[in-house]
Amino acid sequence: MTYEQALDLVKTSLTRIVPDADFTALGPTDKFRDRLELDSLDFLQFVETLAELGGCRLDEDDYPRLVTLDGSARLVAERAV
Repeated sequence: MTYEQALDLVKTSLTRIVPDADFTALGPTDKFRDRLELDSLDFLQFVETLAELGGCRLDEDDYPRLVTLDGSARLVAERAV
């Protein structure tokens, strides 16, 4: 999977949690959890959705990489089948 495809999956996953998410105001290295006001349950739902859509396993150890669009997309691109 390419980085661009993974980035689309990240945005799709976030949109399922925050339907009105504005990605134009969100830079690739901005911490989206703060910007989109995700609580811990929202974040877990995002991780589960992303893992399902990406066809990869995402563990708690991966959470630090899943705080920005760039980090999330790179991780999914590395792991996706």
